[in-house]
Formats: sequence, structure tokens, C-alpha cells
Amino acid sequence: MKARTSIAAIGTAIALGGTGAFLLPAAASPRVVTHTVKFISIRKDSANFSKTSSGQADLDVNHAGKTVGYDMLHFTFNPTTGHASGGVTLDTAGGFLYGVLRITNNPVIHGRVTGGTGAFRGATGTITAKALNKAGTRTAVTITYHR
Repeated sequence: MKARTSIAAIGTAIALGGTGAFLLPAAASPRVVTHTVKFISIRKDSANFSKTSSGQADLDVNHAGKTVGYDMLHFTFNPTTGHASGGVTLDTAGGFLYGVLRITNNPVIHGRVTGGTGAFRGATGTITAKALNKAGTRTAVTITYHR
């Protein structure tokens, strides 16, 4: 009976020790923080570089109308599908945030954050955008990123 109790105690100690060794590295790993940025993107200028390629420059403001940054977009249009895809760069006080977008017939544009500089270095996440007017010159943008 004593031998069984000792074997059980050793087994429990090994199991707890193994669990502790597993949990310690997880607790020591860096904490991932989620950030959400919301703004209104106002088109300032655009240019068609070819039948299937264009660029756009926007001013970005918060809900009070204060400038929070600028963004640049470059799109490639697929005439067969009617969809477009491209890159976006947001320039704000924290640095540059990079992303890619896919535009379909859906009224909401979806994209993903691919990185950045400064406060956005190593960022990953999602981008959603929805036109606020029929002309498409004002767009509500929400970026959720993790670092």
C-alpha cells in the first residue's frame, strides 16, 4: 500500500512538473495587444495609370474631422471578374501601416494588415472599409491589428 502511494505521488509530481514546464514558456512569451483604429478616408486625388491600374491619395480624419493621417492606394482591376486588388499604405503619427485590399461587388471592402514601420512593425490584422457616399469619395475605415 505504501509503495502504491509513493508511485502515485511520484506520478503526480512528474505530471505537475511537466505541466509547469509547459506553462512557464507560455507565460514568459510576449503579450499580443490588439488595437483598433477608425477613421474616415477622404479622396483627394486619383489617377488611372492604365486600363487596369490606378492610384489614389486620401486624407484621413477622425470623427471630429481632425487630420489623423494620409493613405495611398494602388489597385489592379481584373476586367473579367470586375474585381480589384491592391496595396494600401497608411501614414500616421506611429509610422507606416501596410495592407492589401480586395474589392468585389460587396459594399464592404475587406483586406488584411501585412506589417509596417514604427508602432506598426510586425502588425497583422484586418481592414474593413465602407463607402459613406454614392461617389465613393468618403469611406469609413476600421483597422484592427495585433502586435
